[in-house]
Amino acid sequence: MANWSKEAIFYHIYPLGFCGAPKTNDHLSAPTPRLQLIENWIEHIRYLGANAIYFGPVFESDSHGYDTVDYYYIDRRLGTNETFTELSNLLHERNMRVIIDGVFNHVGRGFWAFQDVIKDGQNSKYRDWFSNLRFDKTSPYGDNFSYESWNGFYNLVKLNLKNEDLRKYLFDAISSWIINFNIDGLRLDCADCLDFDFLKDLNSFCKGIKPDFFLLGEVVHGHGSYAKWLAEGVLDSVTNYECYKSLYSSHNDANFHEVAFSLNRQFKEEYGLYRGLYLYSFADNHDVERIGSTLKRPADLYTLYAVLFTMPGMPSIYYGSEWGIPGKKVNGSDEDLRPKLDLADISANSPNGDLPEAIAKFARIRKSSQALMHGRYKQLLVKSMLFCFARMSSEECIIVIINASEQLESVSLNIPVKGCRLIDLANQGEMFKIANGKCHINVIYPNWVRILKVE
Repeated sequence: MANWSKEAIFYHIYPLGFCGAPKTNDHLSAPTPRLQLIENWIEHIRYLGANAIYFGPVFESDSHGYDTVDYYYIDRRLGTNETFTELSNLLHERNMRVIIDGVFNHVGRGFWAFQDVIKDGQNSKYRDWFSNLRFDKTSPYGDNFSYESWNGFYNLVKLNLKNEDLRKYLFDAISSWIINFNIDGLRLDCADCLDFDFLKDLNSFCKGIKPDFFLLGEVVHGHGSYAKWLAEGVLDSVTNYECYKSLYSSHNDANFHEVAFSLNRQFKEEYGLYRGLYLYSFADNHDVERIGSTLKRPADLYTLYAVLFTMPGMPSIYYGSEWGIPGKKVNGSDEDLRPKLDLADISANSPNGDLPEAIAKFARIRKSSQALMHGRYKQLLVKSMLFCFARMSSEECIIVIINASEQLESVSLNIPVKGCRLIDLANQGEMFKIANGKCHINVIYPNWVRILKVE
């Protein structure tokens, strides 16, 4: 796994929405360099503590970006290849990594090779590029052939990744992205649908060009095992949907036992399934409702992000959610989850205007702590709205106390390592004495956190 990714804090941008691009692509208009709008956000993103940006789909597509038409050209609604090269260079100059969506499970019907099948039928030399393409049936679009779609959406045509010519086309495209755009990794869309031989070959190919290349898989199922995707030579990380769900529902249900169960299951130092691994942790993304809409109480945003930045894994911020903006699916549409935002307007008018400051504080603390970035996980105490755990490395121990209630709380803890005192990194260095391996913290502020370093 790329070492840089183990210390990454990601900022996730869905470019077509962020940049206010038209909803559909006419494939005729001159390119418009909307990606340049992101340049105005770079310093804000850095202030939050993010050192890597994950860009959603950027290549020429029919509509939402996951219906690719051509893997070699930046979507004209966002600009040109040169536009993205300039943005990537600007980010790298500021020591920020760049990963992009790799959409290899399916393409749009406008994909040039699929159009060739529509035109030439059984005579198309690309007919074997597509999964279960048959000429004894018709498609819902009236084609004189049928094909496999993604989840019944026939505007998304499933690729046959066992075809060697198709693989060469895709791998050549990826090579051009690494060379021309200097990308540092890929987030693989629908990774849980991709053939494992393809994933292994992709891993070998990418790391052969760039040894520290990072491969993140979108694996949506929650309570199964991520282990087969995290095996050596497959992927470096996966999306942690299990903890995504438990983060918000433990707050909404006043039941921290849920997130505690997930973290123990995944990371407990004695038997956690993913001990020593780095999962991609998030509060929301472009496919799910905004955390500002999911949580019942805005005050829970602060403690939720505190858990996100102190639990094992690589935290990610979805653009705009650092202010807790709302966003809900409406009649099945994701449009409200992917809005265009004006930085000055949202900074001035957000009802959670101090949330970015809190997130930036959590990020600074995380990046200053080997235990928080790399340490083992140990649960210390869990109640309905009070949650305490330790992160421990060979040289450091951090105690995290989350109070999601409206009241002051207190707690007595057994400290898992030797020390004389606890220093609160989140609250101006407030100190608490350790005596006989125990410490009593008499004040834990409502809807807030203590991040305590053992000294």
